[in-house]
Amino acid sequence: MVARTERMPIDTPRCAVLVGPYLSGKTSLLESLLAACCAIPRQGSVKDGNSVGDASPEARARGMSVEPNIAHATYMGEPWVFVDCPGSIEFAQDYRNALQIADVAVVVCEADPARALTIAPILKYLDDEDIPHLLFVNRMDESTGRVRDLLAALQAHSRRPLVLRQVPIREGEHITGYVDLASERAYRYRPGQPSDLIQLPETALAREQEARGEMLEALADFDDGLLEQLLEDMVPETHDIYRTLAKDLQSDLIVPVFLGAAEKNHGVHRLLKALRHEVSDVTHTAGRKAIPPEGEPLLQVFKTLHLAHTGKLSLARIWRGSVKDGQMLTGPHGQARISGLYHLLGSNLAKIPEAGPGDVVALGKLEPVATGDVLTPADHPADAPDWPASLAPVYAMALHAANRNDEVKLSGALQKLVEEDPSLTARHDEDTGELLLSGQGDIHLQIAADRLKGKYNLAVTLARPQVPYKETIRRKAEQHARHKKQSGGHGQFADVKISIQPLPRGSGFQFVDRIVGGAIPRQYIPSVEEGVREFMTHGPLGYPVVDVQVTLHDGQFHSVDSSDMAFKLAARQAMAEGMPACEPVLLEPILSVAIAVPNEFTSKVQRLITGRRGQILGYDARAGWEGWDEVQCYMPQAEIHDLIIELRSATLGVGSYSQRFDHLQELTGRLADQAVARSSHGAVAAQ
Repeated sequence: MVARTERMPIDTPRCAVLVGPYLSGKTSLLESLLAACCAIPRQGSVKDGNSVGDASPEARARGMSVEPNIAHATYMGEPWVFVDCPGSIEFAQDYRNALQIADVAVVVCEADPARALTIAPILKYLDDEDIPHLLFVNRMDESTGRVRDLLAALQAHSRRPLVLRQVPIREGEHITGYVDLASERAYRYRPGQPSDLIQLPETALAREQEARGEMLEALADFDDGLLEQLLEDMVPETHDIYRTLAKDLQSDLIVPVFLGAAEKNHGVHRLLKALRHEVSDVTHTAGRKAIPPEGEPLLQVFKTLHLAHTGKLSLARIWRGSVKDGQMLTGPHGQARISGLYHLLGSNLAKIPEAGPGDVVALGKLEPVATGDVLTPADHPADAPDWPASLAPVYAMALHAANRNDEVKLSGALQKLVEEDPSLTARHDEDTGELLLSGQGDIHLQIAADRLKGKYNLAVTLARPQVPYKETIRRKAEQHARHKKQSGGHGQFADVKISIQPLPRGSGFQFVDRIVGGAIPRQYIPSVEEGVREFMTHGPLGYPVVDVQVTLHDGQFHSVDSSDMAFKLAARQAMAEGMPACEPVLLEPILSVAIAVPNEFTSKVQRLITGRRGQILGYDARAGWEGWDEVQCYMPQAEIHDLIIELRSATLGVGSYSQRFDHLQELTGRLADQAVARSSHGAVAAQ
């Protein structure tokens, strides 16, 4: 390697966050990085289940990352923290939060142009948040396509120019090494070891010259001095090229692209050297987040964990200053004392007495602290940099404790799960009475259920949620009801005459009192309304009644036997007898849905909508997303339960949607009959 300009060693830890789609090989890259740094005795394997990352039972059972994996290491005397994030889109909240504390993001992607779309949401988030990032194209040893085609496919999803840093050396069908475009040196891969320096092959010379010219032209767009040299056909000094590459990466102007194969350790040492020389330290990152360099020590929590034997752990990056075990910290929700300060290597905790700026640490038992909180030893909360909003849920299941005696315990366990993962929500549905667990997809909720069982010994079942149907009426009816009962002593007597009529959709319920002449004493009229309202919670079809007006216009009472209870029962009787004559009809909730997809999938999504009884309202370009559309539609809530599963299946996993309740709509025919039958079964079961 050509010598670079000397610089002072960086003694504060830098943080590189590994992100990328599911199966791109991030965990394998983490293993290779740690092995190259001698942080582990040998490189583990995801297939063999002996990797540093993915150590939790849920991750091992599925062979996939389901939480961030953090590892400390040292490379060439300089400390690093690597954070390997889950690749599944269902755990996107974790990578969004982890990227907030990153000095650089390493985006791991596949060497297949057809799969370039899978990193579009990640690149969009990095671009929007101005987070410096580079690409590591993994499994290049399996690639047979042209790198220039892959680069063009990836560039379509990045606002920053992608700058290729290497070209592969091919021998027949196999890639055996690479040419570094900055130094113009060639290397041959050696499995599990640093690459060998070799003579640049004649067969790679033409492509190397072309690619190097493209790299320099991209850099010249941000450097007038380099542009002037190129216009005068001068060859830039190698150290100037490296300096420009580092400056542009740190300023988030370019996205360097490296090639390799993590499982075979190909290109990993080259990636580490680029990280070492071109990534800024914590002071630069804190400045990017508008955190002043002076002042009290400042930490920010990016992940919360609840471990069986350790209790609550708050994972945090130290933006400035240092912290010690036992120190009191203040956050927006109060003060707490650190009870244990740790470094992490996967699931292993190493206790430390003190940590300084740039470090990523686990803080023990800070009960009032939440993800995103900024902590300081001062006696008042510090100003907090922006923190990403939690992702809105797109998939929900009804959650039931297998043992009813566990329901109180379940509430506390769910609170901890939501604290660990803010993209999970748990709430009781007011219409159906069910406890709903909502999140980012089926696997997301299944893993939450596994954690309830594994961590808290709470067996639960997940079921499709009930649809909150309503019912209303189509015609007016008059009804007279008398409640009379004599059983010795005071009896019960109440007589009411009511009219029941439909109201326009969305009007709700109205009760009108038109009693004149004292036919019913004033003190009993609220009881009549109460009886009407009680009946309307379950109408003739078994669902809550809406958009109905009930008018009390006549009745009778007895001076001795009438009571509040008697009039409430008479009102319920009048509703039960009168409502069936009003042509009750079922109403289903209709949602306003916005589906966002790359425009190549727009027609497919339109067919998906109509197949789910949806009504397409139109579509337009998605704001801020080049090459994406947003399709607006109405869709019955009964059809949206597993929409996200089909949508992701149809769009390489990148499609998404948002929803809101819009209106109620009449439902008739077979679907209405089935809904009424389910309600009847539920009523029978309840009895």
